[in-house]
Amino acid sequence: MSSSNSVNKAKSIVWFRQDLRINDNPALKLACDQGSIIPLYIFDDTLPKQAEMGGATRCWLHHALSDLAESFDQQLIIKSGDPKEILSALADEHNASHILWNRMYEPWARQRDADIKAYFKDSGTAVKSLNGSLLWEPMQVLKKDETPYKVFTPYYRNGCLNQVEPRYPLDRPEILIAEGVEANAAEDIEALSLIPNVRWDEQMLKQWTITERAAGSKLQWFIKNAIVEYSDDRNLPAVRGTSQLSPYLHFGQISPNQAWYAIKDAFKGSVSKKGVDTYLSELGWREFSYYLLYHFDDIQTKNFNKKFDKFPWRKDKTDLKAWQRGVTGVPIIDAGMRELYQTGYMHNRVRMVVGSFLVKNLLLDWREGERWFWDCLVDADSASNSAGWQWVAGSGADASPYFRVFNPILQGEKFDKEGEYVKKYCPELKDLPKKYIHKPWEASHDILSAANVILGQDYPKPIVDLKETRVRALDAFNQIKGG
Repeated sequence: MSSSNSVNKAKSIVWFRQDLRINDNPALKLACDQGSIIPLYIFDDTLPKQAEMGGATRCWLHHALSDLAESFDQQLIIKSGDPKEILSALADEHNASHILWNRMYEPWARQRDADIKAYFKDSGTAVKSLNGSLLWEPMQVLKKDETPYKVFTPYYRNGCLNQVEPRYPLDRPEILIAEGVEANAAEDIEALSLIPNVRWDEQMLKQWTITERAAGSKLQWFIKNAIVEYSDDRNLPAVRGTSQLSPYLHFGQISPNQAWYAIKDAFKGSVSKKGVDTYLSELGWREFSYYLLYHFDDIQTKNFNKKFDKFPWRKDKTDLKAWQRGVTGVPIIDAGMRELYQTGYMHNRVRMVVGSFLVKNLLLDWREGERWFWDCLVDADSASNSAGWQWVAGSGADASPYFRVFNPILQGEKFDKEGEYVKKYCPELKDLPKKYIHKPWEASHDILSAANVILGQDYPKPIVDLKETRVRALDAFNQIKGG
């Protein structure tokens, strides 16, 4: 990496957002091909409240920015404030000829970026945005009548897969930093104060290596060791059967194009193995979530299915807090919620089970769960988080029917047969026989005593009766059925 006046060449501000990587970065590659660059990250403090980062993502961002800064020998400009003001000042200071970024699809981001483009239109500074985070952009995929899809399978199988193949990942660019860019990134990242003073994040950080290189390593491990069995193993929380790429995809430390083609190339373009096709379709679900957010821009806060506007949700702070803290007395639920708080992550099968428990057994609004996940998940993605919660609640596009109530005992017995996952996150139950690990309240006093468990003391009694609350949920749904 070097500095130069780049005489007669473009000088471009590259505005990093959710694309914190060097490889396969369209905005960065184009800027480098044109001349020298001024790499910039802005911590935008003008965001709407629902878009403000949660605690877990702030911690991840700190480390992701530190990794990106190392790639630029600390010559990554870090600013906090209004992006339009910062870009304008920086363009003037460095006499920049271009501003480039990779697109975001949240409604507030689209409006912000449109305003910035309009602002610079007459200034002589060229502004260009590119696609660096999706395989197929939402405006590309429409039904024959030019309306958006609302069901995943036709969207993916008929809409996406019949489009032009996603672009192949771009090579790593030759980076030339413009003169005058100081190497202060490490200090400026610290100044953002993304890491909490009370270090609750230390256990979470033991689970993750937050670098672009680590994202690539996880992908290669997954292809070599897990993708063939992915269709089955992805449902087993005690098995490492998933890619665990979601936080890296969220922050753009790896692109979906890199994942898509690494898998395709490894299997010579074939998707005949069930696990390969299933995983690629999961990347499709990520695309579908962004697609919904783009075409129906209020799904983060409002029911996609409007009849749920009349749903009789309960308000119960005690039950909500028990769910958040993983002390509901239902082991698979508590294990999942403790995994979330400790690691910033939760196994996907368990996400569905704890979600169903919240909105159906506790009858609490899905938005309560969405906000808690937003704060606790390192992959807290505005599109996938809201789409996932609406799917579980039955109020979303192509959603699971509300009357499908996951039984957490059966889910635990089916997908955590030996109780390994529960024992890991609820160690107070580790000596219970597997027959009772998912329903300790059915164990006799002698069995509980032998396992050193006193219900209500060492481990909570269930806060609800699963059968009764299932009936209550179905009764509540019947109230809006004809709406």
